[in-house]
Amino acid sequence: MEVIDCSIIKEKAYVDKLDNGLKVIIVPKKETNKKYIIWGTNFGSNDNRFIYPETGEEVIVPDGVAHFLEHKMFEQPNGTNSLDTLMSLGLDANAYTTNDHTAYLFECSDDSTFYKGLDEFMDYVQSPYYTDQNVEKEKGIIGQEIMMYDDDPGFQLYLDTLKCLYEKFPIRIDIAGSIESIAGIHPDILYKCYNTFYNPGNMVLVISGNFEPEEIIKEVKSRLKPSKDIGKITRIFEEEPEKIYKDYIEKNMPVSMPIFMIGIKDIVVYPQERVKRHLAIETILGLLAGKSSELYKNLYENQNIFGELDYEYEFSKNYAHVLISGQSNNPQLVKNMLITQVEKLKKDGINQNDFDRIKRKIYGDFVTEFNDVASIGRMFLADSIKEVNSFDYVEKFDDITIEYATQILHEVFKEDKLALSVVKAN
Repeated sequence: MEVIDCSIIKEKAYVDKLDNGLKVIIVPKKETNKKYIIWGTNFGSNDNRFIYPETGEEVIVPDGVAHFLEHKMFEQPNGTNSLDTLMSLGLDANAYTTNDHTAYLFECSDDSTFYKGLDEFMDYVQSPYYTDQNVEKEKGIIGQEIMMYDDDPGFQLYLDTLKCLYEKFPIRIDIAGSIESIAGIHPDILYKCYNTFYNPGNMVLVISGNFEPEEIIKEVKSRLKPSKDIGKITRIFEEEPEKIYKDYIEKNMPVSMPIFMIGIKDIVVYPQERVKRHLAIETILGLLAGKSSELYKNLYENQNIFGELDYEYEFSKNYAHVLISGQSNNPQLVKNMLITQVEKLKKDGINQNDFDRIKRKIYGDFVTEFNDVASIGRMFLADSIKEVNSFDYVEKFDDITIEYATQILHEVFKEDKLALSVVKAN
């Protein structure tokens, strides 16, 4: 196994690429009784067009397939549900689907319970079971979930922001799809997706807790089922323009006060630059929109926003964007003031004391994530899919200089890359 040592925070990750292509990451935490395992595949809602390895044919699947497949993985031929089985053992089990990956997981604090759960866990993820009957049944269940999110103002705000930023890339589509799109899902589609994307070479297994790496690797290997190498997966995406699709979108929903989200479209950079860029952008966002920022103080004191501004940088291998959101009776004013503040920061330059303070806070936030086995598992899985090393978030902090942050400020925070989404009261 390759050992990745982060001496700054005294943590190690043991990484093994098994013969079948499965990447296993083990992050031991000797000081805790908690045990966490998460098994993810590089298959999310964005992957709706690909080449089927068995035939070489192009496959276009309905929106929402990755999420639908996740729901169906738990059902077994004998009528049992693996999620129920895991929960009955006292395990905290779950699954989720994102734009770029699907994950299955559980957590517990007892050794014997963990290995009982591991038997069921590794069996169901490797054993798809789709029939016409169980697929049709699931459409009603997922349809209810879709309607719930259709009525969620916060989710619609987020989705509308992505629809402004992206013209063609499928991140602009709801992860669950629509009631109309899932109507076209059938077992053959699900098996084609499973056989393509649930191949071990396209998957990552992360384990964190009080484990001996060599021993837990043996346990994992003993539960793996035979599989064949399908080679590199070919995904097909339409070319996404660098410019934003539209700069404004508005929707009326039952909200007590208008909510808004400002999106800024970024470019996709090489893997070795992703963490450094992420850290710089998070620092800039803290300077621009954090609680101690001039923008926040002006907006809050003049009652142009209510509560704090939320902000984050989302990115993966095929997309990247900044999101800033909050509540305001005048979202357009907030947008204009943000643009003004960006230009002021570019003109006046970044204050060294403010810069250092924001960096220390962000550093503390990242280090804290290594205290929790669940945070470690989700982090290492998501970062592995993004082709970055999770330890770099600690080790590359010294690389984020004012000069580099200033460069990123000028590159990313441009008015013509900015869009505003608003949800107003009915």
